[in-house]
Amino acid sequence: MLSRIVLLLVTASLLTTCTFVQDRYPTLPPGPYRAFLELEFNPIVPNPKGAPIPEKINLEFDEVTNGVLPFKMDVVYVTDTTFRIDMHNGEEVTIIPPENIQFGRDRVQGRDTIRIDFPVYDTYISAYFEEKVIEGVFVVNYRDNYRIPFKAFHGQDHRFTVLRKEPKADISGKWAVMFGKEDEEPFPGIAEFKQDGNHLSGTFLTETGDYRFLEGTVQANKIYLSVFDGSHAFLFEALIKDDGTLSGTFHSGRHYITNWTAKRDPDFALKSPDEFTVMNEDIPLSFSFPDANGTMVSLEDAKYEGKPKLIKIMGTWCPNCREEAEFLKDYLANNDAKDLEVIALAFEQYGVEDERSKAVIRRYEENMNVPWPVLLAGPSDKEAALKALPMLNKIFSYPTLLFVDRNNKVKRVYTGFNGKATSKFAEFERSFKASVAELIE
Repeated sequence: MLSRIVLLLVTASLLTTCTFVQDRYPTLPPGPYRAFLELEFNPIVPNPKGAPIPEKINLEFDEVTNGVLPFKMDVVYVTDTTFRIDMHNGEEVTIIPPENIQFGRDRVQGRDTIRIDFPVYDTYISAYFEEKVIEGVFVVNYRDNYRIPFKAFHGQDHRFTVLRKEPKADISGKWAVMFGKEDEEPFPGIAEFKQDGNHLSGTFLTETGDYRFLEGTVQANKIYLSVFDGSHAFLFEALIKDDGTLSGTFHSGRHYITNWTAKRDPDFALKSPDEFTVMNEDIPLSFSFPDANGTMVSLEDAKYEGKPKLIKIMGTWCPNCREEAEFLKDYLANNDAKDLEVIALAFEQYGVEDERSKAVIRRYEENMNVPWPVLLAGPSDKEAALKALPMLNKIFSYPTLLFVDRNNKVKRVYTGFNGKATSKFAEFERSFKASVAELIE
């Protein structure tokens, strides 16, 4: 009799446990996932002569990762049936809320599906999931047939590797960087690294903006860094050479790969952001563009008459533009900006005739909750942008910020945005506040 009672209690306990897990976690199990994008094309094609792959020509670093960009994410349940996804890149956590995560069932394949939307960037992940594995593609809508294979494995919390090879050197500090292959026009950058044993973090600053919060590892004489946040898909690899310099490759998604080299130089500086774009004094600042609903908004509208203004030249697809927008929102919410107005001029990947441009602007406004109008000013091509704004000598970068006084005179043009991942952010914040103070006085 006693053994029967024990058996019944054990059975009841097991049934209760199974039911609890099923009800609480009906989809993905919670906890850490090691995810990655497969940036390299690895088609099985005849190549009897071993001909070089075009995009691999003139690379200086033998890529041991084969173009696999890893990142870490956590599934965090906020109710018994809904969860968010936290994507980790260095000090930054990108939170995907439950409303941007959808589930379904592929009846043809007989498999469960998940879709993770990044609405601000017009991108998404579409995948199947089964037990502890998610497998699918990362899709960029505004690029033609742009799909990158994606996988994630539950219960793994490392990024590149679990190995702990003794680093050849500590690369912490500031490095002068040059990007480009032999057949490309090179461009400069600054690397800021922080190393703690095998763990490596940091970023790259360029004259158009920074490369976000990078995280990775140093293994013997090789370094690896990556970031993925729904827009950026950056992978850096490099060799620590005997002379102390670095030489490697840089992937940006599947559409761009180049070399980069670096040497220590604490005094190296990039060109000032105030030097790239200047005003054509013969052409006054003036524009009139439609918002997402088709309503025309002009600089000459009564709403803006006699007021200081910030004109933000941007794209909804541009991550640095988004970080600049977050900065502006925070500034307006926490400072007495008096009658300062902000107008965003969006140059979009779909152009001006395609209704998708208006749709992405609407999603941007809804998700970013910006308190200023976002106008559809033109296609993302910089030459076309310059035609839309002929009073500028050139558009060097998205974003570009115009500081405009009460008489519609441009007092400053600031190119690019090096954000919180960089040592230059505090300097920008100080100069921004000083420039705005002059406008609103």
